[in-house]
Amino acid sequence: MSLDVCLMVDDECVYDANITHNLNSMAGEAGCYEALWRPDEHGMEEAHQIVAKLGEGLAELLSKPTYYKSVNPKNGWGSYDGLVNFIVEYLKACNTYPSAKIVVSR
Repeated sequence: MSLDVCLMVDDECVYDANITHNLNSMAGEAGCYEALWRPDEHGMEEAHQIVAKLGEGLAELLSKPTYYKSVNPKNGWGSYDGLVNFIVEYLKACNTYPSAKIVVSR
């Protein structure tokens, strides 16, 4: 199971990415679960609306790497490094396409 994200501009997906659901708890602890997994349920419809939350979550993850690496999924699917890279790339896309519509599939 995974999370698929897509940023849409004029009915074209300009960015898409995928990450395992095994990292949703880590994202929750870092404060960016809603922005990543459930933006539609929290009134976040366009990319610019999740930039601050993603940035805060990334800062939290980067401030405590030892802790977050210690809570990597036990089954080996997903990792701290994977979540950090996912957020970094997603943030870049959100800043490139701030008015893009966010589409998530969980």
